[in-house]
Amino acid sequence: MTIQQFGDPSGMELREVPDPDPAAGEVLIRVEAAGVGGVDAMIRRGTLGSHHPIGMVPGSEVAGTVIVVGPGTDPELVGRRVWAFTGIDGGYAELALAQVGDVLVLPDALSSVDAVTLGSAATVAHFALAHAHTRAGDSVLVRGAAGSIGIAAVELAAQLGARVAVTTSSEDRGERLRALGAVDVLDRAGTGPEGSAVTFDVVIDIVGGADVPTFIDRLAPNGRLVLVGAVAGFPPIDFGMALMQSFQASRSVGTFSLNSVPPVDRDRVRAAQFASAARGELHPVVHEVMQLEDAANAHRQMDTGAVFGRIVLVP
Repeated sequence: MTIQQFGDPSGMELREVPDPDPAAGEVLIRVEAAGVGGVDAMIRRGTLGSHHPIGMVPGSEVAGTVIVVGPGTDPELVGRRVWAFTGIDGGYAELALAQVGDVLVLPDALSSVDAVTLGSAATVAHFALAHAHTRAGDSVLVRGAAGSIGIAAVELAAQLGARVAVTTSSEDRGERLRALGAVDVLDRAGTGPEGSAVTFDVVIDIVGGADVPTFIDRLAPNGRLVLVGAVAGFPPIDFGMALMQSFQASRSVGTFSLNSVPPVDRDRVRAAQFASAARGELHPVVHEVMQLEDAANAHRQMDTGAVFGRIVLVP
C-alpha cells in the first residue's frame, strides 16, 4: 500500500513494488499483521512535519516470519516469528525490512495480530507512566484513552495501583475502559459526573492540541503532565502560561518519545509485556482486522475518531 498523494486517505493506492533486499544487519519479514497507528495517519495527512516521498509505503510495526537475513545477521532468525519496528515506513506490505536490533522473537501463544496491537503502544504507555513517576495511590488521567496507547496506559496504571480516570467520547467506551481498570469516566473536555476526580497527580496526554492548557489546569500540586502524542496537533505556543499562572502549585509538563529509551530497556519491557499478554494478564484490544487493500478505509475510520483499540491489516 503506497501513498501517491498526501492528505485524504484516497491518496493511498495498492501497487506492486520490487521485493526488498536485506542489507547487512537487516531481516526480511513475511508480514502476517501490520498495525495501523496514529503516526501512520499523521504521515499520510502530511502533518508530521518532515518530508516523505511520494510512493512511500507507510506502516512502522509488523509481525510475521523472518524469511531472509542480510550479511552478518544471525541465520538462526530465519523461520522465527517476530515482532518488528520498521522505522516510519514499509509495514503495509507483504514483505517488510527491519533492522535486527528492532526485532523481537514472539512467544508461541501470542498471535501476530495481538503483537502489533501491543508492541509499540504498551511499551510507550509503560515508559510514559515511568516518565511521570507514577506510583501506587496516584490519581492518573489518560486523555484520549480509546486508542491503543491510551488503553494500555489505563491497564498499566491500574496495575500499578493508581486511581485511573479517562477522557472518552461515549459511555459505551467508558464502560469498556472501566473493564480495563478505569474508575472515573470524563468527556473529552475533562468533565465528569459529580464525585469524579477534579485534579490529578498525573495526566498522560495522547491528544495534544489547543486544549493542553485546560488539562494543565487539572493538575494537582506537584502534578505531572506528559505529552506522548499530538493527534489533535501541537499545543498553542503560549501553553506554558498555564504553568506560570499556577506557579505555586509546582506543576510540570514534559514530553515523551520512545526514541529516548535505550534499546536494551525497550526490548526488556516489550518482551515482558508480550509474555504477560500470552498469559492473559495484559489485554490487547483489536478494533478490527482488515485486509491490506482496505488500508485507506482503515485510515478513514482513524480520521473519524471511531476506532477503539487498534486496526490491524493482514496481507
